[in-house]
Amino acid sequence: MPRGRYSLHDPHDHTPLAHEHFQCAPGPSGWRYVSRLTTPTGDHHGSVDLTLDALGRPLRLELHAADWQVRGAALEGVTWVRTDPTGSHATEGNVPAHAFTGTSPAFLIATTRLLRLTPSASATRVRLVAFTDPVLAPRTVDQSWALLKREAHTTDNGPLTVDEYQVTALDTGEQHSVHIAGDVVLAAPGIELEDLETPPSTFD
Repeated sequence: MPRGRYSLHDPHDHTPLAHEHFQCAPGPSGWRYVSRLTTPTGDHHGSVDLTLDALGRPLRLELHAADWQVRGAALEGVTWVRTDPTGSHATEGNVPAHAFTGTSPAFLIATTRLLRLTPSASATRVRLVAFTDPVLAPRTVDQSWALLKREAHTTDNGPLTVDEYQVTALDTGEQHSVHIAGDVVLAAPGIELEDLETPPSTFD
């Protein structure tokens, strides 16, 4: 069960945003990721709880940020309920999309589990509902993912397979790289792995 800490920063000006303390593991249903977020000064900032099924679809998502809350799942596309800080107003949403995304590294792992790309395959288009900080506002985004290469690296704990993905935002054409080992993000825009207590899990 990998556990560790990511630092999240603005990918454009590198302003520190939060630390995400996480643990994740494959399980009977698929894969689960839980984390708590703290500000750079150590204050509570939010949390993430994401469970995927064996095919990489979101069985259950619960996000908290600035007293806003989102609960969602894959249901006739993706469906969610967003609650305001007072708890008096809840809005439902449904979009014919494949999965969710957001600032947490969990969503990058989730997308790769859903797409199951191989290095020889062409780029695959995916529609996602992104929940944007700081109020978890939903926004539908279209991306293209391609697995550029898969490399094995020697470590003290045995070989570590690292996948390099190219992600393209289809509305702007902007491209960036994401490096993932098992169920841990090693590097991505706005994400830095600062601490990892145990090696990444491997998927069949």
